[in-house]
Parts: sequence; C-alpha cells; structure tokens
Amino acid sequence: MITPILLGGLGTGELIVIVLVILLLFGAKRIPDLMKSMGKGVKSFKQGMKEVEDEINSAGETDSKKEEKES
Repeated sequence: MITPILLGGLGTGELIVIVLVILLLFGAKRIPDLMKSMGKGVKSFKQGMKEVEDEINSAGETDSKKEEKES
C-alpha cells in the first residue's frame, strides 16, 4: 500500500487520536473556521507561487528577446 507523503506512515489509529486531540483543543465550533482559514492560506500561497513562476517566465522571455535583437 502506498502511503501519502504528507501523512508519513501514520496509521488509522494515529489519525483518529490526532483528530480527537484537535477536537478537544479547539472545540467543534471553531474547526470549520480553522479549516476555512487554512484553505485561504493555501490558496494565497498557491497564488503567490504562480505569480513568482509567471515573473520568472516573463523575465526569461525578455532575456531571450534581447539576445535575438543583439544577434
């Protein structure tokens, strides 16, 4: 069985214990807010990564255009 990298070999029992600890620490009412905040953070991170990638690609395109003009 292939284990997802993010879980790193945690079994079902360990995951249940982690979920129960989270429930005890934060309470059932705050968990949806935490998940929403986490989702927004991930979305923001992905958007930032895409912007950096686009900036790198556009810089590479302008460099290649400069080289073509010099030739």
